Amino acid sequence: MTSTSENKLLEKLVLKLATEQTRARRWSVFFKLIFVFYLFLVFGLAAKRVNVDKSLEAQKSHTGMIQINGMIGEGKGMGVSADQAVISLRAAFKEENAKGILLRINSPGGTPVNAAMIYDEILRLKKEYPEKKVVAAITDMGTSGAYYIAAAADEIYANRSSVVGSIGVISPGFGFTGLMEKLGVERRIFAAGDNKAMLDPFSPLKDSQQEHFAGVLSDVHTMFQNDVKAGRGDRLKNNDEIFSGLFWSGVQAKKLGLIDGFESPGGVARNILKFETIVDYTKSPGGFEQILDMLSAPLFKMMTNFETSQPPVMAIPNEG
Repeated sequence: MTSTSENKLLEKLVLKLATEQTRARRWSVFFKLIFVFYLFLVFGLAAKRVNVDKSLEAQKSHTGMIQINGMIGEGKGMGVSADQAVISLRAAFKEENAKGILLRINSPGGTPVNAAMIYDEILRLKKEYPEKKVVAAITDMGTSGAYYIAAAADEIYANRSSVVGSIGVISPGFGFTGLMEKLGVERRIFAAGDNKAMLDPFSPLKDSQQEHFAGVLSDVHTMFQNDVKAGRGDRLKNNDEIFSGLFWSGVQAKKLGLIDGFESPGGVARNILKFETIVDYTKSPGGFEQILDMLSAPLFKMMTNFETSQPPVMAIPNEG
Protein backbone atom coordinates (compact mmCIF):
# COMPACT_ATOMS: atom_id res chain seq x y z
CA MET A 1 0.00 0.00 0.00
CA THR A 2 2.81 2.34 0.83
CA SER A 3 4.47 1.69 -2.48
CA THR A 4 1.18 2.32 -4.34
CA SER A 5 0.64 5.60 -2.46
CA GLU A 6 4.16 6.74 -3.25
CA ASN A 7 3.70 5.93 -6.94
CA LYS A 8 0.44 7.87 -7.03
CA LEU A 9 2.08 10.78 -5.23
CA LEU A 10 5.04 10.73 -7.65
CA GLU A 11 2.66 10.58 -10.61
CA LYS A 12 0.71 13.58 -9.30
CA LEU A 13 3.99 15.44 -8.77
CA VAL A 14 5.15 14.73 -12.33
CA LEU A 15 1.79 15.80 -13.75
CA LYS A 16 1.92 18.96 -11.66
CA LEU A 17 5.42 19.76 -12.86
CA ALA A 18 4.45 19.08 -16.48
CA THR A 19 1.38 21.32 -16.18
CA GLU A 20 3.40 24.12 -14.60
CA GLN A 21 6.08 23.87 -17.25
CA THR A 22 3.51 23.96 -20.06
CA ARG A 23 1.88 27.00 -18.45
CA ALA A 24 5.28 28.65 -18.09
CA ARG A 25 6.10 27.99 -21.73
CA ARG A 26 2.81 29.48 -22.85
CA TRP A 27 3.38 32.59 -20.75
CA SER A 28 6.91 32.81 -22.14
CA VAL A 29 5.59 32.71 -25.71
CA PHE A 30 2.92 35.26 -24.81
CA PHE A 31 5.48 37.72 -23.42
CA LYS A 32 7.73 37.14 -26.43
CA LEU A 33 4.82 37.97 -28.71
CA ILE A 34 4.17 41.13 -26.72
CA PHE A 35 7.84 42.07 -26.98
CA VAL A 36 7.91 41.50 -30.76
CA PHE A 37 4.71 43.53 -31.14
CA TYR A 38 6.36 46.29 -29.11
CA LEU A 39 9.37 46.24 -31.46
CA PHE A 40 7.09 46.48 -34.48
CA LEU A 41 5.32 49.41 -32.87
CA VAL A 42 8.56 51.21 -31.97
CA PHE A 43 10.06 50.76 -35.44
CA GLY A 44 6.78 51.75 -37.06
CA LEU A 45 6.53 54.93 -35.01
CA ALA A 46 10.19 55.69 -35.62
CA ALA A 47 9.76 55.27 -39.39
CA LYS A 48 6.65 57.44 -39.29
CA ARG A 49 8.49 60.09 -37.25
CA VAL A 50 11.37 60.10 -39.75
CA ASN A 51 8.93 60.54 -42.61
CA VAL A 52 7.17 63.37 -40.75
CA ASP A 53 10.48 65.06 -40.01
CA LYS A 54 11.53 64.74 -43.65
CA SER A 55 8.24 66.16 -44.85
CA LEU A 56 8.59 69.12 -42.49
CA GLU A 57 12.15 69.80 -43.66
CA ALA A 58 11.10 69.42 -47.29
CA GLN A 59 8.56 72.22 -46.85
CA LYS A 60 11.38 74.77 -46.75
CA SER A 61 14.34 75.38 -49.05
CA HIS A 62 16.93 72.67 -48.61
CA THR A 63 19.69 70.58 -50.18
CA GLY A 64 18.48 67.31 -51.66
CA MET A 65 20.96 64.52 -50.96
CA ILE A 66 21.45 61.24 -52.80
CA GLN A 67 23.90 58.74 -51.33
CA ILE A 68 26.13 56.52 -53.45
CA ASN A 69 27.38 54.02 -50.87
CA GLY A 70 29.10 50.68 -51.41
CA MET A 71 29.52 48.73 -54.62
CA ILE A 72 27.62 50.00 -57.66
CA GLY A 73 25.66 47.32 -59.49
CA GLU A 74 22.73 44.95 -59.26
CA GLY A 75 22.35 41.87 -57.11
CA LYS A 76 23.08 40.71 -53.60
CA GLY A 77 25.97 42.47 -51.90
CA MET A 78 25.73 45.58 -54.02
CA GLY A 79 25.32 48.89 -52.25
CA VAL A 80 23.41 50.84 -54.90
CA SER A 81 21.98 50.05 -58.31
CA ALA A 82 21.25 52.40 -61.19
CA ASP A 83 17.51 51.87 -60.68
CA GLN A 84 17.70 52.94 -57.03
CA ALA A 85 19.89 55.94 -57.81
CA VAL A 86 17.73 57.09 -60.73
CA ILE A 87 14.54 56.98 -58.64
CA SER A 88 16.28 58.93 -55.87
CA LEU A 89 17.69 61.52 -58.27
CA ARG A 90 14.34 62.12 -59.95
CA ALA A 91 12.63 62.61 -56.60
CA ALA A 92 15.23 65.15 -55.47
CA PHE A 93 15.27 67.11 -58.73
CA LYS A 94 11.47 67.12 -58.93
CA GLU A 95 11.07 68.58 -55.43
CA GLU A 96 10.61 72.33 -55.81
CA ASN A 97 12.15 73.14 -52.42
CA ALA A 98 15.30 71.12 -53.16
CA LYS A 99 17.37 74.07 -54.38
CA GLY A 100 20.58 72.10 -54.86
CA ILE A 101 21.57 68.45 -55.27
CA LEU A 102 24.28 66.81 -53.16
CA LEU A 103 25.81 63.49 -54.26
CA ARG A 104 27.30 61.99 -51.10
CA ILE A 105 29.77 59.40 -52.39
CA ASN A 106 31.57 56.65 -50.50
CA SER A 107 32.18 53.83 -52.96
CA PRO A 108 35.04 51.90 -54.59
CA GLY A 109 33.09 51.69 -57.86
CA GLY A 110 31.28 48.85 -59.55
CA THR A 111 29.90 47.88 -62.94
CA PRO A 112 30.49 50.34 -65.79
CA VAL A 113 26.92 49.95 -67.04
CA ASN A 114 25.27 51.00 -63.78
CA ALA A 115 27.75 53.85 -63.29
CA ALA A 116 27.16 55.11 -66.84
CA MET A 117 23.38 54.92 -66.41
CA ILE A 118 23.56 57.07 -63.27
CA TYR A 119 25.96 59.49 -64.99
CA ASP A 120 23.63 59.87 -67.98
CA GLU A 121 20.59 60.39 -65.77
CA ILE A 122 22.31 63.19 -63.85
CA LEU A 123 23.15 64.95 -67.11
CA ARG A 124 19.56 64.54 -68.32
CA LEU A 125 18.12 65.94 -65.11
CA LYS A 126 20.57 68.86 -65.14
CA LYS A 127 19.21 69.86 -68.56
CA GLU A 128 15.63 69.49 -67.33
CA TYR A 129 16.31 71.49 -64.15
CA PRO A 130 19.11 73.92 -65.12
CA GLU A 131 18.53 76.07 -62.06
CA LYS A 132 19.67 73.27 -59.72
CA LYS A 133 23.37 72.93 -59.07
CA VAL A 134 24.76 69.42 -58.56
CA VAL A 135 27.78 68.97 -56.30
CA ALA A 136 29.51 65.70 -55.36
CA ALA A 137 31.11 65.20 -51.95
CA ILE A 138 33.47 62.23 -51.63
CA THR A 139 34.03 60.94 -48.09
CA ASP A 140 36.34 57.92 -47.63
CA MET A 141 36.48 56.84 -51.25
CA GLY A 142 35.29 57.85 -54.68
CA THR A 143 37.06 55.67 -57.20
CA SER A 144 36.41 53.94 -60.53
CA GLY A 145 32.64 53.86 -61.21
CA ALA A 146 31.98 56.10 -58.22
CA TYR A 147 34.23 58.78 -59.68
CA TYR A 148 32.49 58.23 -63.02
CA ILE A 149 29.24 59.30 -61.33
CA ALA A 150 30.92 62.23 -59.56
CA ALA A 151 32.19 63.54 -62.90
CA ALA A 152 28.58 64.34 -63.86
CA ALA A 153 28.39 66.91 -61.05
CA ASP A 154 29.10 70.61 -61.56
CA GLU A 155 31.75 70.45 -58.85
CA ILE A 156 33.47 67.73 -56.83
CA TYR A 157 34.77 68.05 -53.27
CA ALA A 158 36.52 65.58 -50.99
CA ASN A 159 38.55 65.30 -47.83
CA ARG A 160 42.32 65.73 -47.95
CA SER A 161 42.64 62.04 -47.04
CA SER A 162 39.96 60.72 -49.39
CA VAL A 163 40.93 58.17 -52.04
CA VAL A 164 40.05 59.49 -55.49
CA GLY A 165 40.54 58.33 -59.09
CA SER A 166 41.22 54.81 -60.39
CA ILE A 167 39.90 55.72 -63.83
CA GLY A 168 40.32 52.36 -65.51
CA VAL A 169 38.51 49.13 -66.40
CA ILE A 170 39.31 45.66 -65.10
CA SER A 171 38.03 42.14 -65.68
CA PRO A 172 39.90 39.75 -63.37
CA GLY A 173 40.14 36.01 -63.91
CA PHE A 174 42.34 32.92 -63.54
CA GLY A 175 43.94 30.38 -65.85
CA PHE A 176 44.60 26.79 -64.73
CA THR A 177 45.76 25.16 -67.97
CA GLY A 178 49.31 24.48 -66.69
CA LEU A 179 47.99 22.94 -63.49
CA MET A 180 45.58 20.77 -65.47
CA GLU A 181 48.43 19.38 -67.55
CA LYS A 182 50.52 18.56 -64.47
CA LEU A 183 47.59 16.74 -62.87
CA GLY A 184 46.80 14.88 -66.07
CA VAL A 185 43.25 16.22 -66.19
CA GLU A 186 41.56 16.65 -69.55
CA ARG A 187 39.15 19.55 -69.88
CA ARG A 188 35.98 18.74 -71.81
CA ILE A 189 33.70 21.62 -72.74
CA PHE A 190 31.09 21.75 -75.48
CA ALA A 191 30.08 25.06 -77.03
CA ALA A 192 28.48 26.26 -80.25
CA GLY A 193 30.69 29.06 -81.51
CA ASP A 194 34.49 29.08 -81.67
CA ASN A 195 34.83 31.76 -78.99
CA LYS A 196 31.89 30.97 -76.73
CA ALA A 197 34.12 29.41 -74.06
CA MET A 198 37.03 31.84 -74.35
CA LEU A 199 36.74 32.95 -70.69
CA ASP A 200 36.77 29.40 -69.37
CA PRO A 201 39.68 29.34 -66.84
CA PHE A 202 40.52 25.70 -67.66
CA SER A 203 40.98 26.31 -71.37
CA PRO A 204 43.88 28.12 -73.07
CA LEU A 205 43.22 31.67 -74.31
CA LYS A 206 44.02 32.28 -77.96
CA ASP A 207 45.92 35.40 -79.02
CA SER A 208 42.95 36.50 -81.14
CA GLN A 209 40.62 36.13 -78.15
CA GLN A 210 42.93 38.07 -75.89
CA GLU A 211 43.14 40.84 -78.48
CA HIS A 212 39.36 40.92 -78.83
CA PHE A 213 38.77 41.13 -75.08
CA ALA A 214 41.38 43.87 -74.76
CA GLY A 215 39.46 45.79 -77.43
CA VAL A 216 36.23 45.48 -75.44
CA LEU A 217 37.89 46.83 -72.29
CA SER A 218 39.54 49.60 -74.32
CA ASP A 219 36.16 50.75 -75.67
CA VAL A 220 34.68 50.92 -72.15
CA HIS A 221 37.79 52.72 -70.89
CA THR A 222 37.58 55.26 -73.73
CA MET A 223 33.95 55.98 -72.88
CA PHE A 224 34.94 56.41 -69.22
CA GLN A 225 37.72 58.86 -70.17
CA ASN A 226 35.51 60.86 -72.51
CA ASP A 227 32.77 61.27 -69.94
CA VAL A 228 35.24 62.33 -67.24
CA LYS A 229 36.80 64.87 -69.62
CA ALA A 230 33.35 66.17 -70.55
CA GLY A 231 32.45 66.57 -66.90
CA ARG A 232 35.70 68.12 -65.66
CA GLY A 233 36.63 70.09 -68.76
CA ASP A 234 39.77 72.20 -68.62
CA ARG A 235 40.06 71.70 -64.87
CA LEU A 236 41.85 68.40 -65.57
CA LYS A 237 45.62 68.67 -65.81
CA ASN A 238 47.35 67.34 -68.91
CA ASN A 239 48.64 64.15 -67.33
CA ASP A 240 48.29 60.72 -68.95
CA GLU A 241 48.48 58.99 -65.56
CA ILE A 242 45.05 60.36 -64.68
CA PHE A 243 43.48 57.65 -66.86
CA SER A 244 45.98 54.89 -66.04
CA GLY A 245 43.97 53.39 -63.19
CA LEU A 246 46.02 55.04 -60.44
CA PHE A 247 44.29 56.55 -57.43
CA TRP A 248 45.34 59.49 -55.29
CA SER A 249 44.75 61.21 -51.98
CA GLY A 250 42.44 64.21 -51.90
CA VAL A 251 45.43 66.56 -51.86
CA GLN A 252 46.94 64.91 -54.95
CA ALA A 253 43.54 64.77 -56.68
CA LYS A 254 43.13 68.52 -56.17
CA LYS A 255 46.46 69.19 -57.91
CA LEU A 256 45.41 66.99 -60.85
CA GLY A 257 42.07 68.74 -61.20
CA LEU A 258 40.05 65.67 -60.24
CA ILE A 259 38.34 67.62 -57.45
CA ASP A 260 37.64 71.30 -56.86
CA GLY A 261 38.41 71.59 -53.17
CA PHE A 262 38.04 70.20 -49.68
CA GLU A 263 34.62 70.06 -48.05
CA SER A 264 32.52 67.58 -46.10
CA PRO A 265 28.98 66.80 -47.31
CA GLY A 266 27.63 69.17 -44.69
CA GLY A 267 30.15 71.79 -45.74
CA VAL A 268 29.05 71.45 -49.36
CA ALA A 269 25.42 72.05 -48.38
CA ARG A 270 26.33 75.01 -46.18
CA ASN A 271 29.14 76.70 -48.09
CA ILE A 272 28.75 75.67 -51.73
CA LEU A 273 25.04 75.08 -52.29
CA LYS A 274 24.11 77.62 -49.58
CA PHE A 275 21.24 75.54 -48.19
CA GLU A 276 22.39 73.99 -44.93
CA THR A 277 19.28 71.87 -44.30
CA ILE A 278 19.75 68.46 -45.92
CA VAL A 279 16.92 66.12 -46.90
CA ASP A 280 17.95 62.61 -47.88
CA TYR A 281 16.13 61.34 -50.99
CA THR A 282 18.08 58.09 -51.19
CA LYS A 283 15.96 55.04 -51.85
CA SER A 284 17.25 52.22 -49.69
CA PRO A 285 17.41 48.66 -51.00
CA GLY A 286 15.37 47.28 -48.10
CA GLY A 287 14.32 50.05 -45.81
CA PHE A 288 11.68 49.40 -43.17
CA GLU A 289 10.47 46.28 -44.96
CA GLN A 290 13.90 44.71 -44.44
CA ILE A 291 13.68 45.42 -40.71
CA LEU A 292 10.25 43.78 -40.57
CA ASP A 293 11.64 40.70 -42.31
CA MET A 294 14.47 40.52 -39.80
CA LEU A 295 11.97 40.68 -36.94
CA SER A 296 9.45 38.30 -38.48
CA ALA A 297 12.03 35.51 -39.01
CA PRO A 298 12.64 34.83 -35.29
CA LEU A 299 8.94 35.31 -34.64
CA PHE A 300 8.04 32.60 -37.18
CA LYS A 301 10.69 30.29 -35.72
CA MET A 302 9.35 30.85 -32.21
CA MET A 303 5.79 30.16 -33.31
CA THR A 304 6.68 26.96 -35.15
CA ASN A 305 8.63 25.68 -32.14
CA PHE A 306 5.72 26.24 -29.75
CA GLU A 307 4.82 22.95 -28.08
CA THR A 308 1.13 22.34 -27.44
CA SER A 309 1.33 18.69 -26.38
CA GLN A 310 1.95 17.50 -22.82
CA PRO A 311 5.36 16.06 -21.96
CA PRO A 312 5.48 12.29 -21.31
CA VAL A 313 3.91 11.56 -17.93
CA MET A 314 6.64 9.24 -16.70
CA ALA A 315 9.50 11.58 -17.62
CA ILE A 316 10.28 14.48 -15.33
CA PRO A 317 10.41 17.64 -17.53
CA ASN A 318 13.80 19.29 -17.96
CA GLU A 319 13.63 22.73 -16.40
CA GLY A 320 16.60 23.85 -18.56
